[in-house]
Amino acid sequence: MIQVTVSRDPDGLVRGIECRGHAGFAPQGQDIICSAVSALALNMANSVEAFTEDPFEGQAEEDGRFSFHFTGDISAGSKLLMDSLVLGLQDIREAYGKEYINIRFQEV
Repeated sequence: MIQVTVSRDPDGLVRGIECRGHAGFAPQGQDIICSAVSALALNMANSVEAFTEDPFEGQAEEDGRFSFHFTGDISAGSKLLMDSLVLGLQDIREAYGKEYINIRFQEV
């Protein structure tokens, strides 16, 4: 199962996200859920880097771990990109089931 932790500040602004694990929907390398989650997460990080000046730290590992956290102020563009990522992850969970992806929210 993919475990996703979304970190939000007290105002509900998404400050970061961590993903780990594999969905187990299909054999590794053929798993469409893992591929979809990876594509969404990496596209968000690449988009923040390309389209904003917002400072962040991020890391993607070959074993499926991904982490991304803002280290300063968050622009409206980054807020939209993070909200879009969370929406996409929730849509994957609804389409394929909670047994493949778990999303939890924590306040930071």
